[in-house]
Amino acid sequence: MSRPGRVVPPELARLRGSIDNIDAALIHILAERFKATQRVGVLKAELGLPASDPGREAEQVARLRELAHEAELDPVFAEKFLEFIVGEVIRHHEAIAQDHAQRA
Repeated sequence: MSRPGRVVPPELARLRGSIDNIDAALIHILAERFKATQRVGVLKAELGLPASDPGREAEQVARLRELAHEAELDPVFAEKFLEFIVGEVIRHHEAIAQDHAQRA
């Protein structure tokens, strides 16, 4: 955030505007992803499947590390980001399963 009365160079303002737009897009993309994973959690609960699928998770890590490499993004960073998201998804799936079991 800029201090009052401080002039921000036009290039810096432009870049910050782009960053703000990208951040907004990321939030919307994450919201859509979590809507889909919530539905997956419901399906897993209905089918009696575990909240976590280590094989699928390993495939995703490998796929996203390769995508990160191709995009010139640090694969270690991409993996950490994915691990955080997957951890949240598993937590949601466990809560959905618990709720489903209580209603059954």
